[in-house]
Amino acid sequence: MSVETVLRHFNRAWSQRVGVLDESFLGSGRPIGPSRLLFELSHDGLSVRELRDRTGLDSGYVSRLLPRLEREGLVRTKVDPADARRRLVRLTTAGRRARQDLDDRSERLARDLVEPLSAGQRSRLAEALDAADRLLRAATTVISPGDPTSVPAQVALTSYYDELERRFDDGFDPGDESFDEFRPPDGVLLLALSDGEPVACGGLQRLDARAGEIKRMWVHPDWRGAGLGGRMLRALEQAAVDHGHGVVRLDTNSVLTDAVSMYRRAGYTAIGRYNDNPYAHHWFEKSVAHVPASEPA
Repeated sequence: MSVETVLRHFNRAWSQRVGVLDESFLGSGRPIGPSRLLFELSHDGLSVRELRDRTGLDSGYVSRLLPRLEREGLVRTKVDPADARRRLVRLTTAGRRARQDLDDRSERLARDLVEPLSAGQRSRLAEALDAADRLLRAATTVISPGDPTSVPAQVALTSYYDELERRFDDGFDPGDESFDEFRPPDGVLLLALSDGEPVACGGLQRLDARAGEIKRMWVHPDWRGAGLGGRMLRALEQAAVDHGHGVVRLDTNSVLTDAVSMYRRAGYTAIGRYNDNPYAHHWFEKSVAHVPASEPA
């Protein structure tokens, strides 16, 4: 049986058992749309755009759902004092109670669903669902250009720097790094976001008319092993092609054994030192003149 068939069967079975299509989701009196917004809203609130990013819902649909929740007294929207273009959404006291009620109902449903299973079966189910969730989220995460100075980009790059500081024998100091090289027309920074949070990044900069260089490639530790690193690498290679480069180069540290293995599997060949990076032990190159177009990036 193909993975597509298994996925379709699972979707039908799961949707039926959790009542996704019921007018009263989890018996709450609300359908899944407004319930989903309540699930996603934290006590600190979110902007309308962040709410759309987290839910993956159409902006028009979210705009229709919010007034309903406001009429019920569950949320309050206001203009962001720091940016008049943004609207902030917060749960009211009643909204926090409604959200907790949804959490409690969801917990009871999950408990009832697995109650007939043995401890060993529950453990197998948890492992299978965790793997499926990670793989599907990685496969559906959109990779797109981002502003290097944006909050998601800075979170991703800071996480990258912190990891290198922990893993390198002599630590890591990015120095006074300029992000101009990751800006059009000569470069780009690609970001992968999930629920509005950065889970991977990678930069491309121009070395010369022929070659581009891949830099600052990072995948969140929780997302490794799900293919997201390979997707990011292919997206950066396609960006190099789009920028007119026939070759991409990159360097890496010996400590990053998984990265070295990934580059070799992707067709990169070892070359001599081409830069003065004090943290590099390996230098690679790959021809990308005939790389087939990948997903939009």
